Amino acid sequence: MTQDEAELRARITAVGEALSDRLDELTADVQAVILELIPDLRGAATDILHDSVRSNIETALQGLETRADSSEATAPATAVVYAQTLAQADVAPTALIRAYRVGQIRFLRRCIEELIATASAPADVFATLQIVESVSVRLDRVVEQVYEAYEQARELKLRDRSAVLAGRVRDLLRDKPVDIDGAERALSYRLRQSHVAAIAWVDDDALDALVRLRRFTTALGEDLGCDEDPLFVVADERLAWLWFPTSDDVARAPHLLEVAKADRSVSVAIGEPGRQIDGFRRSHQQAVGAQAVAAAAGTDHEQITPFADVAPIAPICGDLESARVWVHEALGGLAIDTTRNAGLRDTVRVFLETGGSYTATAEQMFLHRNTAQYRVKQAEEVRGRPLRERRLDAELALTACQWLKGAVLQPPT
Repeated sequence: MTQDEAELRARITAVGEALSDRLDELTADVQAVILELIPDLRGAATDILHDSVRSNIETALQGLETRADSSEATAPATAVVYAQTLAQADVAPTALIRAYRVGQIRFLRRCIEELIATASAPADVFATLQIVESVSVRLDRVVEQVYEAYEQARELKLRDRSAVLAGRVRDLLRDKPVDIDGAERALSYRLRQSHVAAIAWVDDDALDALVRLRRFTTALGEDLGCDEDPLFVVADERLAWLWFPTSDDVARAPHLLEVAKADRSVSVAIGEPGRQIDGFRRSHQQAVGAQAVAAAAGTDHEQITPFADVAPIAPICGDLESARVWVHEALGGLAIDTTRNAGLRDTVRVFLETGGSYTATAEQMFLHRNTAQYRVKQAEEVRGRPLRERRLDAELALTACQWLKGAVLQPPT
């Protein structure tokens, strides 16, 4: 080590020792600045904040005195406890991170003031730079650790709250007398209003599934123009129960497709509007039925499954083998899974939905009227009998093919 390097190290050490002698004063100074500039922290465990500030300053000063490797710095236990306390108190993590930045600026200012007061050689510039570098590197390491502790504590709290929330909702869904006032306070959601229930899920095993589901729920609630936040209840790590405070038909909402397209990984089954606690329960039961249809379709299910569209076929999802046999009996050759048959089934389904109108079918499917008529005749030939025979069975079977797809279709031979 050269003489200049030894002198530089001595000056930095002297700064650390001098400020260590005034640790209480320095702690109070930094804490006061943090509370002045960050109002969110004023009522959140200021006694623990004091201990956190003191321990962080103390370890930083020790680093200056001993010239320890700042990249190996460890967050003090009191700093970790303070981060966990903020998470439990629902204080935003930005307040925690900003507290470290504000504290860093104040601490560095006191270090530089001490350096200027005790020496005036040109080498002091290099001493200042080394102090800044040492404190900054140490701070980055500590912030990483306390933020991780914050996130873990917040996740634990959310998980606990989700479990309690799910328990309260399951109690509500039972057909029993309910303390409406108590339930509304626990859920932060009004039950004396109109609701539309939905079930949203993610098919993959991504760790951020619940984050995506919450984002989807928030976006749909905003597009629906809900005056209050939707009720979001975690059912498992990839599935959530939702209630939107609206009397609108969510399944027909004009922006639903846009919200769904924003994240193709999220699927949703939607009930119909209902009022009060009975509507809360009934709409959820409908969403469960719609979700059962999507589950029966497997990976080929539609992204959006409205109960109003699948209600007639929901009961058959419990016995798909019998449903497959029945669909084949109702549709004959049309129940064979080929591209040609898929087009014919779509045409016939629209034809029956429009009351047997070739003109309306052509308009809805953007076809020439003669083309629509030709396809219907082809479908009757493939089926093996006219559509007027067992027409209701044909309509129901076509709906089953539309939503359940390969689960009820016959493989091509």
